[in-house]
Amino acid sequence: MSKLNAKIPEGPLADKWQNHRESIRLVSPANKTRLDVIVVGTGLSGASAASTLAELGYNVKSFCFQDSPRRAHSVAAQGGMNAAKNYKNDGDSVFRLFKDIIKGGDYRAREAYVYRAAQVSNLSIDQLVAAGVPFAREYSGYLDNRSFGGVQVSRTFYAKGQTGQQCLLGAYSGLIRQMARGKVTMYSRRDMLELVLVDGKARGIITRNLVTGELERHSAHAVVLATGGYSTIYYLSTLAVGSNASAAWSAHKKGAFFANPSFVQIHPTSVPQLNDYQAKLTLMSESLRNDGRIWVPKKKGDNRHPGEIPEDERDYYLERRYPAFGNLVPRDVASRAAKERCDAGYGVGETGLSVYLDFSQAIGKQGKDVIRSKYENLFDMYEKTTGENPYKEPMRIYPAGHYTMGGLWVDYNLMTTIPGLFSIGESNFSDHGANRLGAGSLMQCANDGYFILPVTIGDYLADDIRTPKIPVDIPEFEKAEKASMEKLQILMSVKGTQTVTSFHRRLGRIMWDLCGMVRNEKGLKDALQMVGKLKKEFWSDVRIPGTLYEVNQELEKAVRVADFFELGHLMCEDALAREESCGAHFREESQTPEGETKRIDSRFSYVSVWEYPTKGKHHILHKEALGFENVEIQERSYK
Repeated sequence: MSKLNAKIPEGPLADKWQNHRESIRLVSPANKTRLDVIVVGTGLSGASAASTLAELGYNVKSFCFQDSPRRAHSVAAQGGMNAAKNYKNDGDSVFRLFKDIIKGGDYRAREAYVYRAAQVSNLSIDQLVAAGVPFAREYSGYLDNRSFGGVQVSRTFYAKGQTGQQCLLGAYSGLIRQMARGKVTMYSRRDMLELVLVDGKARGIITRNLVTGELERHSAHAVVLATGGYSTIYYLSTLAVGSNASAAWSAHKKGAFFANPSFVQIHPTSVPQLNDYQAKLTLMSESLRNDGRIWVPKKKGDNRHPGEIPEDERDYYLERRYPAFGNLVPRDVASRAAKERCDAGYGVGETGLSVYLDFSQAIGKQGKDVIRSKYENLFDMYEKTTGENPYKEPMRIYPAGHYTMGGLWVDYNLMTTIPGLFSIGESNFSDHGANRLGAGSLMQCANDGYFILPVTIGDYLADDIRTPKIPVDIPEFEKAEKASMEKLQILMSVKGTQTVTSFHRRLGRIMWDLCGMVRNEKGLKDALQMVGKLKKEFWSDVRIPGTLYEVNQELEKAVRVADFFELGHLMCEDALAREESCGAHFREESQTPEGETKRIDSRFSYVSVWEYPTKGKHHILHKEALGFENVEIQERSYK
């Protein structure tokens, strides 16, 4: 279909990005000062994009719903950021990073996009070092590396267990520099409600001021969404409570296609749910699996203290099942293995829904001080969350909803199917296929924001150098604002009896049980019915206290949960249509005799791209075929 032109450049894989950079159109410095760009989101991708675009000369309007750009969820990326520097001289290369990402994504990503990500990763590390990010260093002064799941080399750059926070602060320093210069105008405590199209092009957004409740119109020559992922659809997830899909979903309803919505990563090392009152789960970085060993008792229902269970009565099941990678298998593999052990009755803790992550041997060999130097803040976080000291007894972990590989469909320029609307970072689908390797999120966000979007957006804006500033007093803005207000008024007028959170919790349970770690045909069909029924109940019985024109967090949540009902339906629809297992998408009907994913390449080697229905009730599925010329498609084995 013509709408799905990925615009992949011709030529050898290693030359595509450079050839593309040299062939696309440019905007002169003088003309850049005439052009406005909206960037929604201030995480690593949004902050880096806004600051870089402003440095180039564009006038940037930056939006976030937090009180400060520094509160974006990128701060939670603990373990590190990948790049193919080969500082350890262990055989790493751009091609090997590319190959690991393709394999980790179970051959459901585009070769050209993944190779570009691997190429640009080295530039991103250099950029962040220059911005002052305190990556760990060896005694010699070189940047240190550690390993992450799904690879056999050390390529992950890290700053203890707070890499995301440090990278975000580095990007933020560039952002506030441009704010001081007047090239970035920051709008905090704003929630994007609607995308505005003028003559079919993205020309602005409607936002709600979360302090006053007023709706606002903002225009630009192009709009960039850097709004993150949506695994908070499960209610309990490792994401910040405020993370949501509403900005991307509003764009989807205006014509931006949504790709692979059911590809949601389950992270294997989350602190298990402690009570029924939690609003989120606490992530323990995958980096802990470098030194921690994962195990369960060999005897079902063994409730002894872990220190009382002898070595020969422990099942280090990842090391047993996957000897080549051991505890550093990819996240989807580790998550399913933990679920299998717990479902079989070998889980630990009061609920039986956790496994041990044990550092006793690493502490014995390396010393407590060495382990503290690597993971101090993570160990402290675990102790504050659970009241248990991981230096003295094993952590308990269990899988939880985490990163979303699905997102808005984009072409090689990171533009959606709506001209002038770009999507970067986790809000698009582009780089990770059916499963993201650890430390790949910061890599993609920095790549997109610093080095890819600032180049490719010029090719689009070259046509707008004579276009004056977009006025906001035109019918398109008036119509979009009216539609936003009507939705808010309908929500406020329901005046039912149930809280927004109660609906979100029930929706999350449906999605987790039936469209989470494991899916099957019957469960997905049941989920479609249950989500539809719960959505109908929401719109007839939700209660939102307060008024429109004040701080009203219940209204904020209601808008997001209303969108989650529609997205949840599409996730189930997408998972039902893909009758294979691949990466994090595990259909019980399609597995190997050993219980591993079983792809069906002859039928499903494509990107699922969904078009919002303009007529009728059902989304329209388009299939973007995937071709592999530079890697051999194989069974994904880590044994």
